[in-house]
Amino acid sequence: MANGDLVALARRAAEAGAAVAADRFRTGIDVEQKGEKTDVVTQADRDAQAAVIDVIRGEYPEAAIVGEEEGASKSVPESGTAWIVDPIDGTNNFVRGIRSWGTAVAVVRDGDPAAGATSLPALGDDYWTDGETTYRNGEAVTVSAETDPEAGVATPTMWWDFDSRDQYTRACQAVVDRFGDLRRIGCAQAELAGVADGSLDGVVTNIRSHPWDTVAGVAMVRAAGGTVTDLSGDRWRHDSVGLVASNGGVHDALLDAAREIDGE
Repeated sequence: MANGDLVALARRAAEAGAAVAADRFRTGIDVEQKGEKTDVVTQADRDAQAAVIDVIRGEYPEAAIVGEEEGASKSVPESGTAWIVDPIDGTNNFVRGIRSWGTAVAVVRDGDPAAGATSLPALGDDYWTDGETTYRNGEAVTVSAETDPEAGVATPTMWWDFDSRDQYTRACQAVVDRFGDLRRIGCAQAELAGVADGSLDGVVTNIRSHPWDTVAGVAMVRAAGGTVTDLSGDRWRHDSVGLVASNGGVHDALLDAAREIDGE
């Protein structure tokens, strides 16, 4: 499968899932808790994932699919091609009627991001990458040129459970101590897309993220000229602990922030 074919299918799949979710947005849909009180799911999540999988399997019936909801694997294979699906990234925003949510579909080859698409229908934005260039609504985008953290904008991404709120506090403090401003968007894929298009200068977390929350966005940041590492500054993988994604120019400051969150 050529990357052009992969990204075309990823786009179709993401748009199909996003269309299902958009039909349920702000309709008073029932909300269920999966674990923590802030870890929620709706039938829209399940139906959107089913729509994404239908599109992928329509082309590749035996495709390996990793997804957030039931009916998909939870681990990324280390060899071959796999599809990683988040039917609604930012479900807490979705159920509250906040527009920052989206459907993300990524393709990995031998465990490494190769292509991805994120559809943010309530914001009117569609992002995709073929691994070489990142696009927003058909126009190529690049990371920002900011090199001064004190003039930059960063966000602590992901979520810390209630027994780790000291880390959440340190995350916010570490960002505001180093950067000009902080954004908390509540949708990791939208945040990573923001780094890719230059509207954010960096995102950071010290925890191991789920691949469906990150891989599509990581591919976009890299293809847009950015840098994505783990807490040690090594190249980020889907199983890395911590995620530090930036325009490259403020990466050292963001790494310092990440290590402070982790109590180093």
